[in-house]
Amino acid sequence: MSTSETTVRDRLLDALRTREQEIADRWVRLQREQSALGADLGEHQLREEAELLISALGAGLAGDVPVERLVTSQHDLRRTVIELSLRRARAGATPTATSLAVLSLKEALLEAVQHTTRDASELFAAAVLVNRLLDAAGALSFETYVEGREEIIQRQSNQLMELSTPVVRLWHHVLAVPLIGTLDTARTQVVMENLLQAIQDHEAKVAIIDITGVPAVDTAVAQHLMHTVNAVRLMGADCVISGIRPPIAQTIAQLGIDLSTILTRATLADALATAVRLTDQPSISSSYAPAGP
Repeated sequence: MSTSETTVRDRLLDALRTREQEIADRWVRLQREQSALGADLGEHQLREEAELLISALGAGLAGDVPVERLVTSQHDLRRTVIELSLRRARAGATPTATSLAVLSLKEALLEAVQHTTRDASELFAAAVLVNRLLDAAGALSFETYVEGREEIIQRQSNQLMELSTPVVRLWHHVLAVPLIGTLDTARTQVVMENLLQAIQDHEAKVAIIDITGVPAVDTAVAQHLMHTVNAVRLMGADCVISGIRPPIAQTIAQLGIDLSTILTRATLADALATAVRLTDQPSISSSYAPAGP
């Protein structure tokens, strides 16, 4: 580290230590003036963020890590920027607004430095250092936001997928999975996992996969169904596919898809009646028939 950079770092560190509250107030005010940067966070949260980031910046500048690597190498500083970005992502701010919120700290820092020196060359050097430092922080915040948002979206997508593939207990030892929409590899995996777990939990003997809500059946969908049926059989249960409408039956026949080894029924009611017979239980109608005299 050169002597000139050391001098500038000391100047900036002095400003951070002696004018910490002033810098925090100014940064919070800048974000409140541009409400999009604050992502509708409360002033208390913004002030807490400011205090943590300013403290981490001070600790980083007090060391000997080059400015270019300070944000990525200094643990507390990196963690503070990452947590700030993830908090903004959860609050619904855009990635641009999140990085701009970090970059707006430049103005507050440079105003504080101006109170410590009027030397033009020192101010210019301080501006260059602050830009290098906070540009790296802004880039990290943008990257973190994007990754964090993708994780949130993926988690929500998984939750919706699980909700869209419920396993329903229709009868004693009989389960059903009503499928609605396109059946792809990812969804098939969720269906299989949920169904197999439910078979174990309920000691089911028959599982009904109802495809009434599946718009079309092609070779890929048929393969997905075959995999699920095979997995169910490995658990020791029978499997019935219901919802085979005339158009789907014609498509399956035209594609030459062999479902001869799978028990199929036109409706869920037919499938349930078959499942009751397979489990050697009384029929549904007789189960509710009044007792004889």
